[in-house]
Amino acid sequence: MKRFAALALALGLASACTTLAPTTSTSASWIGVWGASPAPPPATAKTFENETVRQIVRLSASGKQVRIRFTNEYGDKPLVIGAATVVRTGPDGVAMGAPVTLTFAGASSVTLPRRAPLLSDPVDLPVDALDSVAVSIFLPTATGLCTCHPLATATSTVSPKGDFTKTAFTPASSFINRAFISGVDVIPASPAKGVIVAFGDSITDGYLSTLNGDKRWPDILAGRLAARGPGWSVVNQAISGNRLLGYEREIFGDPALARFDRDVLSVPGVTHVTVLEGINDIGMGAEKRPTTDQMIAAYKQLIARAHGKGIKIYGATLTPYHGAAYYSESGEIVRQAVNAWIRTSGAFDAVIDFDLATRDPANPNKFLPAYQSGDWLHPNDAGYKVMGETVDLALFK
Repeated sequence: MKRFAALALALGLASACTTLAPTTSTSASWIGVWGASPAPPPATAKTFENETVRQIVRLSASGKQVRIRFTNEYGDKPLVIGAATVVRTGPDGVAMGAPVTLTFAGASSVTLPRRAPLLSDPVDLPVDALDSVAVSIFLPTATGLCTCHPLATATSTVSPKGDFTKTAFTPASSFINRAFISGVDVIPASPAKGVIVAFGDSITDGYLSTLNGDKRWPDILAGRLAARGPGWSVVNQAISGNRLLGYEREIFGDPALARFDRDVLSVPGVTHVTVLEGINDIGMGAEKRPTTDQMIAAYKQLIARAHGKGIKIYGATLTPYHGAAYYSESGEIVRQAVNAWIRTSGAFDAVIDFDLATRDPANPNKFLPAYQSGDWLHPNDAGYKVMGETVDLALFK
């Protein structure tokens, strides 16, 4: 971030910032290329006032026009965006050119109603697959509790008081969430082939992977697809702590059945969804753990809703968790039964066997030690890498 600031000063971004009128999109359709599902804010959530928040996100596919989805979906009052910009950055966060002003129906500021998302106007900004962009948002008035994506495994920075969307700043603070943004869409630079939504919990969210490293398994998959050629994008719509059925705490998000329409079906251009969800139902549920049949019924709901929109849905087996803080023998029986159903029922359009890819052959109910992060629940970078490499690219043609 400091390098971003230094280069921005050298470029004189205060005077060089470009303001573009809303562009008229071409006949091509929008596709999602990045996502961060928001969750209800806890009482300790961040608030902002007269500050600029800057967030760097990596896009999974190329495009010639860009728009940002802003979110106040858990806000208890209207959210004022005083100004917002977007700029391409290098992988180290260095700005590549001057930031482009985002507009909203032609205006440079906007008020989001409480409980609502809002799309920016499209702007001309050529981006390549795996490029990063920095989104800067000036929040002039008290925001109330942040509609955030928690535990983002990425650093966001906060300016001193004032509007720094067009200028460099030395961060006054930082945090590891996504604030008030939940998606980036593009008009693809080449014909789109499909949009894959990775739907799940912390193991898809990349918890305990390298901070700012883009080491989550969907990142690995996006890199493999980009190397194969243009046309595919991956949108990560996981929330750490999430469950199929239960609701534990605000930051763990609404259950999968409650958020599926917003976080999967509404992603522009979605053609495929992968589901890795359920280990928290088994582990966190304790005495109120859902039965195998109840979990299967939940999967069937997701399958029916995906198929109703013509979307292929792939089921991923639940990874080992022996040694995790919430492990139990009774829970392991449920995990094994759920995995057996995922593998053999034929209900999903295909199966991604993450359990087989990550388990210890000598102790199959545990992670291979080289793949686990230390808590015996979440993979480390090597574990996430093998998961991303396990996905058969032939599933996406």
